[in-house]
Amino acid sequence: MAEITRLFEFPQYQLKTYNLEKALTTKYGDKWVSISTQEYIDKANAISRGLLRLGVQPNDKIAVISTTNRTEWNIMDIGILQTGAQNVPIYPTISKEDYEYVLNHSESTYCFVSDASILEKLNQIKGNTKLKNIYTFDDISDENNWNEVLELGKDTSNQLEVEARKDAVKPDDLATLIYTSGTTGRPKGVMLSHKNIVSNVLSSEKRVPLHKGQSKGLSFLPICHIFERMILYLYQYCGVEIYFAEAIDKISDNAIDIKPDVMTAVPRLYEKIYDKIYAKGADLTGIKHKLFFWAIDLGLKYEPYGKNGWWYETQLKLARKLIFSKWQAALGGNLKIMVSGSAALQPRLTRVFAAAGMPIMEGYGLTETSPVISVNDQNNNGFRIGTVGRIIDGVEVKIAEDGEILVKGPNVMLGYYKDNAKTEEVIKNDYFHTGDKGEICPEGFLKITGRKKEMFKTSGGKYVIPTLIENQLKQSRFIEQVMVVGEGEKMPAAIIQPNFEFIIDWINRKSKNVGTTEVEIANSDIIIKRIQKEVDICNSKFGKWEQIKRFELTPEAWTIDGGHLTPTMKMKRKIIREIYKDLYEKIYRD
Repeated sequence: MAEITRLFEFPQYQLKTYNLEKALTTKYGDKWVSISTQEYIDKANAISRGLLRLGVQPNDKIAVISTTNRTEWNIMDIGILQTGAQNVPIYPTISKEDYEYVLNHSESTYCFVSDASILEKLNQIKGNTKLKNIYTFDDISDENNWNEVLELGKDTSNQLEVEARKDAVKPDDLATLIYTSGTTGRPKGVMLSHKNIVSNVLSSEKRVPLHKGQSKGLSFLPICHIFERMILYLYQYCGVEIYFAEAIDKISDNAIDIKPDVMTAVPRLYEKIYDKIYAKGADLTGIKHKLFFWAIDLGLKYEPYGKNGWWYETQLKLARKLIFSKWQAALGGNLKIMVSGSAALQPRLTRVFAAAGMPIMEGYGLTETSPVISVNDQNNNGFRIGTVGRIIDGVEVKIAEDGEILVKGPNVMLGYYKDNAKTEEVIKNDYFHTGDKGEICPEGFLKITGRKKEMFKTSGGKYVIPTLIENQLKQSRFIEQVMVVGEGEKMPAAIIQPNFEFIIDWINRKSKNVGTTEVEIANSDIIIKRIQKEVDICNSKFGKWEQIKRFELTPEAWTIDGGHLTPTMKMKRKIIREIYKDLYEKIYRD
């Protein structure tokens, strides 16, 4: 087959190269249901034919909203793209007002949704949009089902028209609009072409240490985000069988069922996995307890490529046999690699999971860069803890005088949809201005040092980079989220969301006289003193002007639904500051 230049060619490549019996697998009820590569293509073609019969034209926009990743999403994606129309994936967790905004801004004509919960929100606003119809993946009485479009496409007499539409699609043509879950204001529609994403897949493939055509991947990060979507195209290109997890809380169960070789996640999920393992280890007694924490201490000293010497490697071999093998078993027993993106990964997690034989390859990118800019690589001495790896092939990175990371390459977006002014703000002289600050270390490793816009100055004129302090504080298991504040104030301070799950377990283990509701934890002198120890450890690593002089604990968890976090788990700083203005005032005005 000729070189892949358009997204809908990935399944065709997979058919010719690997022809999988289980290309895509979703759990319906108690049963895992798979489709082959051939069925995947056949159904995508049927969707394309059905869409043509619905009158879908090139450059029409079709929205897809799904609570979880599933086979139907991928079939729809290829089916839409083959007609020359564009797929507009929408985060399931946003408000109905944001649904309305995205549907109207994109001028979507049809919408495909997974289930009744999304349909309920959509029905409240569909009258304010240009939607001609809504189809559901789940069977919902009195609602149009996506099977109707498949049925409409059963007649193959217009397949030649589908082929003509495919032939008319050029690599530089728009493939998708991805609306960023912006931390401020309305979401922006990022325009990504076939070439943007395809180039990113082909360059990223060189960092994949899997047996092509013989591996399984577990998918659960939202496919509406470009990170997981690109990964799924990459899996298709590498002949990886794709299994869709039922939900975040079912990952361990699903992994035991599936025995994946690879999975992708965000740092918060790795934190939760680690915390659960740590809590179970803390409950052990006697020699088992000692062995568990000996293995953890050993893991926290891990360095790649045997840099710690033969004695360390000998101990590590024993720790893997006695302790870490049980960690692997809890995630199916076959995990060879995990990938992390979206936010900074704590180096302690990188070390301990690598020591456990399940290395996490941290990468860096943005929606606007399709997304990968750099990623760690187990091969070629490409794994460096504390960095986001080397730049991928075909992408150029330079560091501006003020430290901002600038990116140029075939992966850089076409621009923001219907917003030339914002596009021109971020793309200058062909370089995309990321807003992140970084440095390129010796041997070509990229290190993220902060966020340009988030750096602030205290009233004493000293600059503070909050993300550096936040990432250090989040190494504590007592702290789940933290926002460093202090712009224009006399000192930096922190608003902290305690790790309630871990703290409740700690209270029970230590038999502390503390209530276990979130409010009781946030107001407990015992917990405040314990977290002060963590803050003191962090402060010892920073200059006096950067140190956290005061902090307050929030009496609830920060969530997407609560408005604290974007769908990709990034903090909405302005909103968090507004939600906790009383705590802010207490810090600086009491």
